[in-house]
Amino acid sequence: MARVLMYSTAVCPYCQMAERLLTAKGVKNIEKIRIDLDPAKRDEMMTRTQRRTVPQIYIGDTHVGGFDDLSALEKAGGLEPLLKAN
Repeated sequence: MARVLMYSTAVCPYCQMAERLLTAKGVKNIEKIRIDLDPAKRDEMMTRTQRRTVPQIYIGDTHVGGFDDLSALEKAGGLEPLLKAN
């Protein structure tokens, strides 16, 4: 199973939905980076992704994007192969 990294905050409903979807797909460990606790991590996220919103999800080295992107990837049948490929 691929390494999954998610930039998130404590009170982000989209982060929680992303986590539920990933867990349902068999992801056991999501490395969460809380940008609300560390401003430097927020800057890191914005530099890496060119986005300001959470969640920002990486599967392996692939930047998936936010929850809407993750959900669209799942609906298109691309999430499982990405989780297995990395």
